[in-house]
Amino acid sequence: MIILIIALVILIPIIWGVSAYNKLIKDRLKVDNQWSQIDVQLKMRSDLIPNLVETVSGYAQHEKETLGEVTNARVRYLSAENPGDIMKASEEMSKTLSRLMAVAEAYPDLKANTNFLELQRELSTIEKRIADYRQFYNDTVLRYNQEISTVPSNIIAKLFNFHEKEFLEVTDEDKVRPNVKFTH
Repeated sequence: MIILIIALVILIPIIWGVSAYNKLIKDRLKVDNQWSQIDVQLKMRSDLIPNLVETVSGYAQHEKETLGEVTNARVRYLSAENPGDIMKASEEMSKTLSRLMAVAEAYPDLKANTNFLELQRELSTIEKRIADYRQFYNDTVLRYNQEISTVPSNIIAKLFNFHEKEFLEVTDEDKVRPNVKFTH
């Protein structure tokens, strides 16, 4: 009987530790998967840029500065290696694409071009997916960070070097509401 009690006293913490460790691994993999989903959408958006630039340049040839900014932002995105740099380059790419779309507004023939309209629709769909996946990522990071920060799983997290993941946050620049003016 004493041997059984000793065995249980030893086995229960071991079983709990293995279970907690496996849960932390699964949670970390979920965070990594959510990041991959964002990365795929960012790559899809990046792949649209050459077609978009080519279409716009056919109508707005003297907008070389804006077209160059979009192309350079894409190059910076493609050369970024870690999630922080990727998101920074992605935000820059979003801003330059917004400027490109604003330029397109000045060209009625471009706005009527079916290829441009299709690219614009595709870009809009991808941007929405990026926003959705960012939300999913942050939700997953929240659950993971809660798991590694709360007792008793924080014991296993510290023993096996699990670290908090960073949220994807909106920059202060992106929080500023744009000034929209309507003209008659």
